[in-house]
Amino acid sequence: MRCFSSPIYVRTNRPGLRHGVNHVKEAAEQLRKWSKHGPRWHKAMNLCQSALEGDPIDSQIIRKAFEAAAKEADMLFPSD
Repeated sequence: MRCFSSPIYVRTNRPGLRHGVNHVKEAAEQLRKWSKHGPRWHKAMNLCQSALEGDPIDSQIIRKAFEAAAKEADMLFPSD
């Protein structure tokens, strides 16, 4: 499993609740749930899929792409 250095917290379908994403497979699963698919979503999804297929992509690059996609889709949970 390719883990992130720290989790990215995203919104859930329940107001006020967040979900911590801390590895590539989970990031891909979350991306599939979102309705907004902008350019950052596509980049993050492509990186996740490539990594899951065995490409040697640094998990921190995927983490940054996932965080950017979460911001773009308004899914990033605000930090305290």
